[in-house]
Amino acid sequence: MSTPSRSTTSQERPKRAFSGFPMVVLNLVLISATPLAIAASAGHRPGPLLLLALLVSALGVLSMFGLFSLQPNEARVLILFGQYRGTVRDSGFHWANPFYSRNRGRVANTASTNRSQWRPDSANQRIGGKAAMGFTGQQWWSSKLSLRANNFNSPTLKVNDKRGNPVEIAAVVVWRVNDTAMAVFDVEDYASYVEVQSESALRSIASRFAYDHGQENEPTLRGGAAEVEQELAHELQQRLAKAGVQVEEARLTHLAYAPEIAPIMLRRQQAEAIISARQLIVQNAVGMVHMALSELERNNTVKLDDERKAAMVSNLLVVLCGNSDASPVINTGTLYA
Repeated sequence: MSTPSRSTTSQERPKRAFSGFPMVVLNLVLISATPLAIAASAGHRPGPLLLLALLVSALGVLSMFGLFSLQPNEARVLILFGQYRGTVRDSGFHWANPFYSRNRGRVANTASTNRSQWRPDSANQRIGGKAAMGFTGQQWWSSKLSLRANNFNSPTLKVNDKRGNPVEIAAVVVWRVNDTAMAVFDVEDYASYVEVQSESALRSIASRFAYDHGQENEPTLRGGAAEVEQELAHELQQRLAKAGVQVEEARLTHLAYAPEIAPIMLRRQQAEAIISARQLIVQNAVGMVHMALSELERNNTVKLDDERKAAMVSNLLVVLCGNSDASPVINTGTLYA
C-alpha cells in the first residue's frame, strides 16, 4: 500500500523579540536577590527567604542565555524543542526565550568531508562567533543565518554544446537567502545545495546552445550571452526556489573550446575570417571599378571599347584585391600591336 505524499515545504514566519537592554537590567536585579537575601539574614538562621532568593537568582542567570544580537542583514531562526517558532530579522540587541536552540542541527558525517570546503567564518557555520568543530569531529550549524549577497564562482566545467563539441564553461552566481525557514528545514545545507545545483544548471544550459554558428536568429553561447545568462538565471531560480534562495545575477566568466579541439576550431575561425574579409574586399572592389568606368564614360575622358574595358577591369581588380602593393608596368606599345 502506497503511503500518501507529505509536503515538506516550510514557510518563514516573522517574529519580534524583546529589547535586550531592559532584560539585562531585570536579570541583574534578579541575580542580585541572593546577595541581598544573604545580607538581610546576616546573623540569623537562613530561612525560606534565602531559598527563594536562590531560585530567583537562578532564574536571572538562566534568562541571561536568552540575550543575543543581530547585525544588519542577519537573521536568527527560533527553534523551541524541535519546533519552528519564527524568524527574527531586526538588527540590534534582543532577548528571547532562553530555551530557543542556538544551533539548528548537526552534520552527520564530517570525517569524510573535505575540511577545506568548510568556512568557519560564515554565519551558518559558527556558534557564538567561533568555529563549531568539536573534538568528536561533529559540526553544529548556528541558528543565525546571513542574509547578505553571496558569490559562487563555479569551477571550469567541460561539457558538450548543442552540436556535441566539447567546450569549457564557467559562471558566477550572485545569490542570497530569501526564506530562512526553507533554507534551514527543507535542505540539509543550503550553501552546498547552491553550489551543486549551480553546476548542474550550467551543464544543462550549455547543452542547449551551440558554441557559435547557430541556425538563423538562434542565440549561441558566444554570440548570445544575454539570452544565455537570462536562461541560466531562470533555470537556477527554479532549482533553488525550494531552498529559499533568490538568484540575483548569473553571468558567464569563462567560455572556450576544449583543448583537444581548440587548434582545429581556431584554424576554422581563421579560415572563416579570411573568407569573410575576401568577400568584403571583392564587393568593394567591384563597386570601385564600376564607379571608375561610369565616371570615365560620363565625363567623356576616354572612349573605351569592350576589350579595353575588360583589360582595365582586370587591372583594377588585381590592384584592389591583391595582398601586396601593385608594381606598375609601363606599356610602350598599344593594346592591338
